[in-house]
Amino acid sequence: MTPSRRKALVFLALAGAAVAGAAAWQPRRRLADSRPRLDLETLFPSRFGDWAVDTRMPVQLVSPDVAATLDKLYAQTLSRTYVDTAGEHIMLSVAYGGDQSDATRAHRPEVCYPAQGFEIRGSHDTSIELPAHRLPVRRLVARQGSRNEPITYWIVVGEKVTTTGTQQKLAQLGYTTRGIIPDGMLVRVSNIDHDDAKGFAAQRRFVQQLAAVLPASQRALVLGAAAA
Repeated sequence: MTPSRRKALVFLALAGAAVAGAAAWQPRRRLADSRPRLDLETLFPSRFGDWAVDTRMPVQLVSPDVAATLDKLYAQTLSRTYVDTAGEHIMLSVAYGGDQSDATRAHRPEVCYPAQGFEIRGSHDTSIELPAHRLPVRRLVARQGSRNEPITYWIVVGEKVTTTGTQQKLAQLGYTTRGIIPDGMLVRVSNIDHDDAKGFAAQRRFVQQLAAVLPASQRALVLGAAAA
């Protein structure tokens, strides 16, 4: 056998091994299949604590073209406006995907709001104290003309809460290297308020009261799992 032919055979063998290795590492088990059946309409109650859905105020949280994109990316989406006994309004937007691959990574407000003409300012990470753990969240303010919208959001990949794109990717890799395709959920709450601090305080109260009524079997899907 000539040296050139030997090199060619070695190259083919290595290429075949690489293909086989990639196939072996390809995640095949969907985390969503091991969870209780999900229905956002029932998972998020229409009434809890001081809050109830305000049916008099239907709200389009995103433009029709962005809504169409979300429908393609996610298995389920939910948009509601709640009002409390004092007349404070909170808008809730939830997007859930059973496959958090690169093609369906959650749609971040820093992307979708500017796409609708909003200016983003004051973005920072913080946390909300819950009975079982602290929930990491990102806060920012979207402004368009006279509309000032404080926003709190977080993204759960599997049962890991993330607030940055890097964290989201690392959480995804943590599952895929174990052969698992993680699901994911983006939860966003916002209100129209020129007083950012007041708006964020109402959002914190809303999230805390929501956390208290979520079913235990699906709480980690929405709020992430408490650190061990």
